[in-house]
Amino acid sequence: MNQSKVPASETAPATREAVSESGAALRIDVFTIFPEVVDAYCTTSVVGRARRDGLVDLRIHDLRAAATDPHRTVDDAPFGGGAGMVLAPEPVFGAVELADPPRPLYLLAPGGRRFDQTVAAELVGTGLAGLERVAPGAGPPAFSLLCGRYEGVDQRIADHLADGELSVGDFVLAGGELAALVVVEATVRLIPGVLGNAASAGDESFTTGLLEYPQYTRPAVFRGWQVPEVLRGGDHGRVERWRRAAALWRTLERRPDLLDARGGLSPDEVRLLREHGYPLGAYGTGRAEWSDSESGMRQTVGDPSDRLEERD
Repeated sequence: MNQSKVPASETAPATREAVSESGAALRIDVFTIFPEVVDAYCTTSVVGRARRDGLVDLRIHDLRAAATDPHRTVDDAPFGGGAGMVLAPEPVFGAVELADPPRPLYLLAPGGRRFDQTVAAELVGTGLAGLERVAPGAGPPAFSLLCGRYEGVDQRIADHLADGELSVGDFVLAGGELAALVVVEATVRLIPGVLGNAASAGDESFTTGLLEYPQYTRPAVFRGWQVPEVLRGGDHGRVERWRRAAALWRTLERRPDLLDARGGLSPDEVRLLREHGYPLGAYGTGRAEWSDSESGMRQTVGDPSDRLEERD
């Protein structure tokens, strides 16, 4: 009935009938055996402020709610033997059906679709920069998250209860709670009004397919390290060009795969990098090297903000 992975075209919320009528711009339901842990984090910082301001309706459910034995057991030994315990279908199905959460319901699991900024934007029904709203009359977006635990979940939960799976990376966690918090915070902060500055979400890493440019604050000189002059000059046009060039170079140096995904550097971007003095290779890409005059050692160029000023 349900899929085990999340196709790119089906990540956006599928139904909105169960969304809160409180006027919140987003509803998220989280199912976990540690509701107090998830709730404690979600009362602080950006997510906590969004909840208090009524911008997000976050509901956290205890997976033990439908357990029928005195110990409220939700796990059992795996068929066929093996280490660890497995979340059992009966209490998990019962807890979800008791809460009747909004769909889609995503299981946090290592085999799921890789969660990134694009998926976050799809989940909240916005454009990638978080500035476009869902279609008028469509209702606020909503989705639910199911946190696995122990050695995993009974496969029937993935096959017949969850609508899809999400993964936050190729590493092992004790459970899905931290992964759920990643998804919650990444999506909540895309809701208009959550961040103090509406431009913040659009400026950050990954929202434009690039890493974010370097940031500085006072003092202008700290232990001999100076803030680039262009950022102190008050010329907003020059600042924007510098930031664009710095973001391109940082991405080229640290995450060239992001540039590959968007087809590489455009001719205008290559010209912008050269204009700002970045040492591109013969074909407009590649790491440059410089020689340390004191040590004589060859070194790869680091963060461009450490060494380059904008050229007029």
